[in-house]
Amino acid sequence: MTVRLHFADDVAVLTIDRPAALNALNLDMLGKLSQNVDAISRASVRGVVVVGGGDRAFCAGADIGELRGRTSQQHQNGASFGQRTFAKLAALHVPSVAVIRGAALGGGLELAMSCSYRVAVAGVKLGLPEIRLGLIPGYGGTQRLPRLVGTEKAMDMIVSGRTVSAEEALQIGLVDKLVEEGEPVSIGIAFLDSMLKGYPAAVHLAREAVRCAGSLDLDAGLRAEAELFSLATQTEDANEGMNAFLEKRAPQFKGR
Repeated sequence: MTVRLHFADDVAVLTIDRPAALNALNLDMLGKLSQNVDAISRASVRGVVVVGGGDRAFCAGADIGELRGRTSQQHQNGASFGQRTFAKLAALHVPSVAVIRGAALGGGLELAMSCSYRVAVAGVKLGLPEIRLGLIPGYGGTQRLPRLVGTEKAMDMIVSGRTVSAEEALQIGLVDKLVEEGEPVSIGIAFLDSMLKGYPAAVHLAREAVRCAGSLDLDAGLRAEAELFSLATQTEDANEGMNAFLEKRAPQFKGR
């Protein structure tokens, strides 16, 4: 299998597993990735970890050999399918983290940017080098990168095709954490554990509220926030959290 899904307790682990080709994505792999994301959306999990097979690359991008010989319409259909697949990952109700050990280039970086968070191993390279092939990013890179690092830095990376180090990626906001080394799945699970601390139900609602800031004007965003706040107050976690605060004890969240 070139895309594998397994579960480590209540965490879903997606592995892009084609190490001989530096985990380059072809259409068949995108289809398998889409199916596995659908399976995750139906599962009871608190988070998702995305990793690459082997230790040379997280994902080196699209399979360039497969791109040759397609018609213009076929290229547009392929780009749209990749965008829809990554959008489903981005829209999951639980947070996801890409653990980047080895290069994340082109479609590989676009996959990582579709996750809620990115953790990179020191020394890895990240970039959207499509311009060097006379192409541009097609799986969402021109839209997601500016939202993460700002238009000026995104324009520099995309138009020059240059790669950035993990250290620079952390500095500009492309990755959220830098680690020295370690087993990627364990790194991802530890990141989720430290961030979620039991995964209160409010995390999903908070993420939805923040998403609204990128697509709504301020007045509409504030209305959405008020609606989501009211939903949060009705969860068991909210009742437990407020009681624990008043009783001066640690809350025992259940994620509902």
